[in-house]
Amino acid sequence: MDERRVVKVSKYLSKHLRHQPERIGLRLDDGGWVEIETLIAAAAAHGFPITRDELDHVVAANDKKRFAVEGTRIRASQGHSIEVDLGLPPATPPPDLYHGTTDRCLEAIRAEGLRPMNRHDVHLSPDRETATRVGARRGRPVVLSVDAGAMHHDGYVFHVSANGVWLTKAVPPRYLRFPETH
Repeated sequence: MDERRVVKVSKYLSKHLRHQPERIGLRLDDGGWVEIETLIAAAAAHGFPITRDELDHVVAANDKKRFAVEGTRIRASQGHSIEVDLGLPPATPPPDLYHGTTDRCLEAIRAEGLRPMNRHDVHLSPDRETATRVGARRGRPVVLSVDAGAMHHDGYVFHVSANGVWLTKAVPPRYLRFPETH
């Protein structure tokens, strides 16, 4: 499958499984799942035909494992702006997690901490490398360290998605460590 097509299908799936299912007539269940055949039919009816083989390839090839398939259903692993219950149990985080961002966001983060913005949760990475890739999507990356151990000790709840992204409602500034150069 052509790499441009993979990216196009991945973005299409993200848009409709995380943010705007109604745009193509989809109705996700409470956990964010939809029947694969229903998704394929809706995409075709709205001018974006996807084969099952293409969908399976995109799900398998996605380096961030953005999508999960369970039987005949598919959903986005996390990152929803619509209300879904991923059914993830609370999890004990490692002592440190990481968040990739850019210079232009640092002032607001220093003042307000990390907020979910248009998502349900703040997304945290288990390692610096992943956080660097996340930050690089929007410019020169800056990686913040999160004292997840202290947050957990203080009662903050964490969840970990199927693809290893750590989720929490917010990260107050006191739990953040900024790079020395910033």
